[in-house]
This record gives sequence, structure tokens and C-alpha cells, in this order.
Amino acid sequence: MGALVDAAYLIGMTAASPLWGWRMFSRGKHRTDWAARLGQGCALPAPGAGGRLLIHAVSVGEVNAARGLVESMAARGDVVLCVTTDTGIARAMQLFGQRIPVVRYPFDAGFAVQRFLDRVQPTTVALMELELWPNFMQACAARHIPVCVVNGRLSARSFKRYRLARGVLRPMFAQVHQVAAQTQDYADRFVAMGVPADRVSVTGTMKWDTAQVADTVDGAEQLASDMGIDRSRPLVVAGSTAPGEEALLHSAVPEGVQLLCAPRKPEWFHAAAAALPGCARRSRGECGSSTGRFLLDTIGELRKAYALATVVVVGRSFGALHGSDMMEPVALGKATIIGPRHGDFQDTADKLVQAGGLRVTSAGELVRDLSALLNDATNRGEMVAAGRAVIAREQGATARHAALLGKVLSSAGHLHGTIGQEPAHA
Repeated sequence: MGALVDAAYLIGMTAASPLWGWRMFSRGKHRTDWAARLGQGCALPAPGAGGRLLIHAVSVGEVNAARGLVESMAARGDVVLCVTTDTGIARAMQLFGQRIPVVRYPFDAGFAVQRFLDRVQPTTVALMELELWPNFMQACAARHIPVCVVNGRLSARSFKRYRLARGVLRPMFAQVHQVAAQTQDYADRFVAMGVPADRVSVTGTMKWDTAQVADTVDGAEQLASDMGIDRSRPLVVAGSTAPGEEALLHSAVPEGVQLLCAPRKPEWFHAAAAALPGCARRSRGECGSSTGRFLLDTIGELRKAYALATVVVVGRSFGALHGSDMMEPVALGKATIIGPRHGDFQDTADKLVQAGGLRVTSAGELVRDLSALLNDATNRGEMVAAGRAVIAREQGATARHAALLGKVLSSAGHLHGTIGQEPAHA
């Protein structure tokens, strides 16, 4: 099976090489840790008697969501965090430094996966949200390593694509030992894809737990000083923006109001700067802007920027993408607006909107809604109180996930010969 998967990968990569090769070089992604992506790296000490938990988070968002779980499980025993993207690795190192090992997740080539598992030696694996790969799942099954999906999410968009190949993907989903899903809808989709129903539970999303309620953030005022943001004037902070949204916001922000944009991806920074005339760029140490426009083109400082805002707009929600996490600015006491395209965070948005803690608007109504909130401190305060109440009500998923993984770790030694086999009733 592994040879067939590798052959399919090779054919697909060869056919698509002009496209992905151009993208990698144009975005600077060819400058990466290729050895680690091929499964190489320093060997880790053998796991202790309690086993070793490998937590996999794809990028920055998953690393942030996993923060509490990593810390909770590390306090109990041996934990390794693996991450796919360069920005995710940087964030993981920033959060955990030398406290726990941070390693790169390999390409899903058979030889790379085997090398990776040989040196990391996990006894249990926890995949954040989804991120199932055929060779990795097969290799774990062969080694009797239980694989759990935590903070499980299978969006309607992804489910639609997966169902087209359900006959091929079903055995891989059937190898999953446990799924801790964010919502019942996600749980039902995992079952429909082949995970036995008795292995699926609904635990909520850990992102509620990462939304730290606070009125101030260390370093926020220094950020304002460094960038020349006038603290006596209103400031709209637009986080996780996508191409096209910076120009939209530049036009929508009322005269006299400052705007700071923080694009979601580094490869979008230069285009964002072009859309914000006269902007001061954080990466260049520029201080002050005659146009009142600022570009946060760095990684790991968005929380500081949110703390400075009068109103927050969360991006990737006005174009063709599917939203970004809106919990953090709500927790920081900011009246928050999102666009109509937020399907990847539908459950979160619904809960906040129903309580009055979040406002959804369209590109055409953004000018009106921004002006209304900027001019109404009472309304902003009511939104903040409502949003924070939802956060307090929904928290607790991290503890539930930690309890589940603790049970799997403790019983991993008794699972030989059972993981990776599809039950007869599936």
C-alpha cells in the first residue's frame, strides 16, 4: 500500500511541479529545512515508562490552539510537538523554547515517515483538527501507535471533497483510534468517513481556552510607540487579512481614524503595503505615518496590536476564503467585526453573534458598521460583555482533551494488534 501511495505522490508532484515549484520560489518557501522534511534530524532519547505523546499542529493557528494541551500533557510526562510550516515552527519555538522538543513534520513519503518515527519514537499521536496522511497512518498502524484526532474539525467544504474519494479514504479514517470533535456536525462527518461511532466524541473546541480574557497585553504600548501610532486617535486593527482586504479597509475606515493591517501570510506583506499608501512597516522599523496607515508585517505580534484597537476587523472573511479566528480580540475586550465568509469558524461565530458579542457585515456595509461602532462606546462595551460571557461559558475543552489523551497513553501498551484494523461492523 505504501509503495502505491508513494507512486501516486510522485506522479502527482511531477505533473504539478511547474506550479508548485514556481510558488515555492516566488514565496521563498524553497528556503526551508529540507532534511527535516525528509524525516532526518537528531534522534530523541527513548520514551520513558509512561510513553511519549507526539502532538502534531500544522501551522500557527493550530500551535496556538494546542498551547494549553501541550503544557498540560508536558506536566504529566513526555511530549514532543511537531509542526509542518516554517511560521508554525517559529511560533512553537517562541512558545516552548527548550522546554519540550519541537520537530518538523515530514513529507508523507514512506521512507521519510519511517525515518521520522524511528527517531521520535512516539507511543501515542494526537493530530490537531484533522491532518490525516496515508503513509503516516499506515506506519503508525504497523507499529501499533494509536492515532487520535483532537480538536477535530471536518468542515462542510472538506467533507464534500473527501466524500468523492470515500472508498479510498475510508480505511485510513477507520485506523483512527479516537476523535475528539469540536461539534456534533463534525463528529457526524468523521463517522460518515469511516471512523467507528464508538470512537468519536464531542469535546468542544480548545480555541475557547486559548482566548485569554485580559484588558492589557505586555508590549502593546511599546508596539504603538515603535510604530508611531497616535494613542489619542481611534485605531481599527484588521487581523489575518487576505489580498484585497487591505484596500477595502483603507477605503472603509472613516477620515481621521488610523488603520493597522496584519496580513495572514508573509508572502502577502508586500502587496498589502502597496494597498496602504504611506504605511509604516513594522519589519522596517518605520515610525509614524502621515496617512495613518500601519502594516504589521511580522509574526507573533498580532495580540499586541489587538490590544491597541478601538475596533477590530478579522480578515479572510470578505473575499473567497473562509474566515479566521475571532476569539482573541473578543477576549481582549474589543468590539469585533467579521465578513460574510467565515465557514471555517461557523460554530464559533454563531455562538458569538447570537449573544451579541460579534457583528457580521458585508463589504458594502463595512463603512456603515465601522462608523457606527467607532462612534458608539456604549455599543462597543455591550458587545465586549456579551462576547466575554460566551467565552467563559464555552471554556473547558482542553481539560477534556487532556483526560482523553491521558487514558490513551496509559493503555497504549495494551493495544498491540488492534490499532489499524477496521472493525467488522465498520
